[in-house]
Amino acid sequence: MSTGASDALTSVNADLVRMTRLVGSAMNRATQALLDADLSLAEGVIASDAQVDTLSSTIEDSCFDFVRLRQPSPSELRGVIGAVRIAASLERMGDLAEHIAKQARMRYPREVVPQELRATFAMMGAVAEEIVSKTGAVIATRDVSLAADIARHDSEMDRMHRELFTIVLSPGWVHGVEAAIDITLLSRYYERYADHAVSVTRRVVTIVTGEPYTGVTLDG
Repeated sequence: MSTGASDALTSVNADLVRMTRLVGSAMNRATQALLDADLSLAEGVIASDAQVDTLSSTIEDSCFDFVRLRQPSPSELRGVIGAVRIAASLERMGDLAEHIAKQARMRYPREVVPQELRATFAMMGAVAEEIVSKTGAVIATRDVSLAADIARHDSEMDRMHRELFTIVLSPGWVHGVEAAIDITLLSRYYERYADHAVSVTRRVVTIVTGEPYTGVTLDG
């Protein structure tokens, strides 16, 4: 790999890591806005999503230019195609944080989450923060040994999602249909956020090992 090619791919990788930080911050702030009914914070998350979209487009353009201007080796081509797909998943993670912020804004000044479920949503926010942080580390270091941790966090998110779904469908649910729909949607946003982190990590494993994406598992 030439120095110019190496520098270009290093720059793309740095931008991908930056995207993980942006979508991690967005989810952290969206969770706070949701739990605190903080309209200003929610608006900030919604406005900042444009920065994520712009960075995703920059990465895509850089990858297309790399292919157009060079004759990439098979490993370089795998890395470039993977980067485009990773950027798309990270952009979607930013969108999911934005959806949570919009839900908080829509119900303002009311709190969306009933008191008895606040701890669960706080935990979902913490798991989301952990999984995106480790995803960023995987992208930055190509250390695929972190994949098992990401799979574990995803399983924990799935468990909480199923638990919330069971709660809103139970006879003991007293908060009405609208609140049940809100909780179900919000839970799904967190669950999908974690799913996209898993997808990103699988893409990195493919880039590093050459194993087809469809054959990659993260839990060993």
